[in-house]
Amino acid sequence: MVNPNRRKKTARFEEIAALAGVSVSTVDRVLNERDTASVKTREKVVQAARQLGVPRVLPETRHGLIHIDIVLPDSSTPFFQRLNLALQRGVAMLDKRLVVHRLWTPEQDEAALVRSIGPRRYRRQALIVAAPDTPAVRGALQQARERGEHVTMVVTRVDQVPQADYVGIDNHAAGRTAGYLLGRLCHREGRVLILSSRRDYLGHIERSRGCREVLAEQFPALNCNLDVTETHDDADKCYWAVQQALQENGALVGLYNTGAGSPGIMAALGRFAQDKVCWVTHEISDDHRQYLAQGMLDLVIDQDPDTQAIRALQNVVAALGTAPAASLAQQPGEFRLYFAENMGQQPYLE
Repeated sequence: MVNPNRRKKTARFEEIAALAGVSVSTVDRVLNERDTASVKTREKVVQAARQLGVPRVLPETRHGLIHIDIVLPDSSTPFFQRLNLALQRGVAMLDKRLVVHRLWTPEQDEAALVRSIGPRRYRRQALIVAAPDTPAVRGALQQARERGEHVTMVVTRVDQVPQADYVGIDNHAAGRTAGYLLGRLCHREGRVLILSSRRDYLGHIERSRGCREVLAEQFPALNCNLDVTETHDDADKCYWAVQQALQENGALVGLYNTGAGSPGIMAALGRFAQDKVCWVTHEISDDHRQYLAQGMLDLVIDQDPDTQAIRALQNVVAALGTAPAASLAQQPGEFRLYFAENMGQQPYLE
């Protein structure tokens, strides 16, 4: 008489083998951890077993240490300081087999960034990166994917990198939101100045484009500057750009800054603005809370770097097979709107 439990087990292994595209004996060796199979084969078998809902504790697909790099610009802006702190807290909770290397590159040194994305002295399995969208960076990220490294982008996307993930906000939608609220809050005809941190960051390009689109579509009485002013988040550059705009012919009625440098904007508005200028910017930092309370700043669009850091780490560990897949990993993150009435008092950096 055939044992029915034995028949059920054999059928289950056959299902896993068919789904994974391997032999039944390979499934048996992998699931009972007697295997010498490659990492790729183990991953296929365990993934198939997980997909079929096999009711048992599944083995780890990788043995030894797993190396992950986090590559961010060496920026002093409140946003990147907060993102760094959030990643630091998240890394502390990861499995000890995950070795995380944190790399900071000078913002204007593209060669240093490309080297950081390039091959390391250790075998890197995954990369979390915030980077400009330039041909050299794009090529380096494409090569990382070709080496089998998982790539997760934060803050801003880089185009033409196959199978790379992005866990930041929809920057184009954020820019359209800025344009719509500028149009509703500006109660007179005039000019709108758009300031951008960098022209090679796709996130800033998308924000500026979204704002322009909505103003052109719905608020023809508001005219934008033809060329986006690049500030590199520098307060002095923001100051001079706003001063010049205020001193030109035609009333400046609106201002949208896609990056940082707000102390310079605040100083220029306080010194040269004769009438109210509606001002929209990003990130609910401590200085922005102060400007909201004073009535100089009207709206802040915050991309919540704490949640973005968690989503990036979840995405990586799920891709490496060391944790269940995060259901929201492939969806854009949500951004929040802050006015004087709802800005709260919690410090930006903790």
